[in-house]
Amino acid sequence: MREQTPTHFVGLDIGTQNVRCVVGMVDEADPTRPTIIGHGSAVNHGVRKGVIAHVDDVADAVAHAITEAERLSGVHIQHATVNINGSHVTGINSKGVIAVSTASKEIGPDERLRVEEAATIVQLPPNREIIQVFAKNYRIDGQDNIKDPIGMHGVRLEVDTHIVTALAPNVRNLELVLERSKLFASHKTLSSLAASEAVLDRTQKEAGTLLVDIGAGTTNLAIIEDGEVHHVAIIPVGSINLTNDLAIGLKTDLEIAEKVKLQHAQLDDSNKDLNAKVEHDGKSHLFEMSDVRMITEARIEELFELIDKELKSVRRSRKLPGGIVFVGAGSKIPGISDFAKDKLELSARLGTLQPLGGLVDVVDDGAYASAVGLMLLDMVLLPEDGSGGGQPNSRAFGFVEGLLDKIGLKK
Repeated sequence: MREQTPTHFVGLDIGTQNVRCVVGMVDEADPTRPTIIGHGSAVNHGVRKGVIAHVDDVADAVAHAITEAERLSGVHIQHATVNINGSHVTGINSKGVIAVSTASKEIGPDERLRVEEAATIVQLPPNREIIQVFAKNYRIDGQDNIKDPIGMHGVRLEVDTHIVTALAPNVRNLELVLERSKLFASHKTLSSLAASEAVLDRTQKEAGTLLVDIGAGTTNLAIIEDGEVHHVAIIPVGSINLTNDLAIGLKTDLEIAEKVKLQHAQLDDSNKDLNAKVEHDGKSHLFEMSDVRMITEARIEELFELIDKELKSVRRSRKLPGGIVFVGAGSKIPGISDFAKDKLELSARLGTLQPLGGLVDVVDDGAYASAVGLMLLDMVLLPEDGSGGGQPNSRAFGFVEGLLDKIGLKK
């Protein structure tokens, strides 16, 4: 059970290649500036394209990352807000309708909760379950675009929601990993939604922005518009696919291809050398930069085509004023923002973390955006009521208000 008044907050990002843990707290002297007090990471061999394939391997990686974070922060970690990943995670739109039954016809928290629960009455296959419910807007007696109905009066309350569902067996595997790691999941959420809290400001969330988290095995997408979650998707393509392409195209080993990717993959002209040189096992390996560039462009262009397909499915292709914000280890390829501007015809930039204090030297990195966002959400989400299901309070997510504003309200 999570303590009622926690003094520290934890985000755990279980990725395809790495597990990252970030520990933070609210600075009493400056409650609007979260402070990082610990972090840890471990190589993960038990996940395939975001889905847990080997429970024991993932549990070992989680335990190592948590131990490292505990050693640095000096606190014992028992709970964390955790990501759930994989292309099995999907989002659907749903509506809920109730009659306001109070004598005064005033809408209170109970009515809001009832209408959100009504929206979750949808037909799902028996092997799927609801992970999160996001209320996008409410209607009272036909009056539309109401963000918070509490205190208003009416006889008919409606809500438009976006519901995130996942395959139940994969959720059980995640819970089994946490159980073996002796960790309680305060909440579960998507990597892209967590990263959006870490890097997007209020203006971007209101205008309409696509958050793209390029990981090793998956690319997480989240469209935040009018301050609410509009669409989420997970594409089973990540930076590992580029490594595989380089290994095939350059006719070399995977270990060497990974070094080529990290040191020489580019989408601009920042490296004007004719050859890409890497060292491996005491030997030098040379490849033509033109080949590396061609392979990189082909893979990223294919990824952007899949992203544009998702945007078209919700009629947002080339129609997001806030543009695209890239995070994740795969976003470090030089020139990816300009390449996205050309291919997706939207403004694009690399995400930068919200102001943080403490040990930010390591976590101030695109690869840690999801872990930092999970920690921030652990900070602002309401504690669970003891059910242990990890289902978050949809109104506590704060896509209406800025994260730092909410931290100030909590104080």
